[in-house]
Amino acid sequence: MNVPHSGNFGDPQSTPGGDAEGAAALIAESRKARTAKTWIVTDGSVGMEAQGIAMAEAVGLPYALKRVAPKGLLRLLPAPGQLLLPPQALLRQTKSNEALEPPWPRLIISIGRRGVPMALAIKRLSGAYALHIQNPKVPARLFDLVAAPAHDNFEGPNVITTFGAVHGVTAERLAEAGERFAPTIAKLPHPRVAVELGGESQAFSFPPETAAAFGAKLADMARETGGSLLVTPSRRTRVESLDALSKAIADTPHFVWDETGYNPYFAFLALADAIVVTEDSVNMVTEAAGTGKPVYVQAMPGRSTRLARFHALMRERGATRPFEGHLESWTYAPINDTEMVAARIREALDLETKA
Repeated sequence: MNVPHSGNFGDPQSTPGGDAEGAAALIAESRKARTAKTWIVTDGSVGMEAQGIAMAEAVGLPYALKRVAPKGLLRLLPAPGQLLLPPQALLRQTKSNEALEPPWPRLIISIGRRGVPMALAIKRLSGAYALHIQNPKVPARLFDLVAAPAHDNFEGPNVITTFGAVHGVTAERLAEAGERFAPTIAKLPHPRVAVELGGESQAFSFPPETAAAFGAKLADMARETGGSLLVTPSRRTRVESLDALSKAIADTPHFVWDETGYNPYFAFLALADAIVVTEDSVNMVTEAAGTGKPVYVQAMPGRSTRLARFHALMRERGATRPFEGHLESWTYAPINDTEMVAARIREALDLETKA
């Protein structure tokens, strides 16, 4: 950030107090500015980073992304064994896109179990406040705070149970994104249905034949309602699957993001009248439910006990329904527990209340 300034900073007379004490104050303030930030520690997964960024933004501290992975023999050691290593030794055996060294952060946010040993090593060296998102697969007491979704079934005195994933869907973000993209789809008729596509994962698959059948069902719905489709793929969506779905909806009013230029993901959430999301992504379903709009979940080949619990909870909450090719209208309170977790962190760090 560029800050306008005047005066000669090399002249002690220009510092507060005009002497060495003033210079020391400036240095101390500079150090405080460098360390008053957040490190988001993940394995680089997009969905995990999105949760970390959303949380850092809600807390209000600047952040840096630390994408970490074990290297050398550390790759052969399970996470519980990695925790037994001295923190300096563990970090020396860790690959990272940015150095894991002082100045240390004030807040550590880790997501997913792969980054747990590194996050705890940083905490031990720095004394920073540490939040972990999701079930860390280690005792909760090793962190200052854990935010675990209800479908993780993870509890403890310092555990906050969230409803789905923490996320960055806010009224302000939706309004900004919607205003920016509205002219591009101004001619598309209502009802507009946003279609958020996931893809291949350990538990689910999204082959072209599944995508084609899904697209045919979407096209029938669009013709039945006289509406249009707003389609965004994710990084896990196979090119062949997106092509198959696009061909199936070709004769209906639609917009398919081709993954170039501005990503209209949040704009589609803002501008849609309803949302259809594939079942493989907790993040996307929870973000869609952050709008308070009707959210439909499209089934995919595969199964996950953990995600089955999540979807059951979302249906019980009244946020989602299975996608069966028809549109209905219903209301519920938007789902977003991000601020609840952020408030606990700001209180612990004695930060001003976020406006």
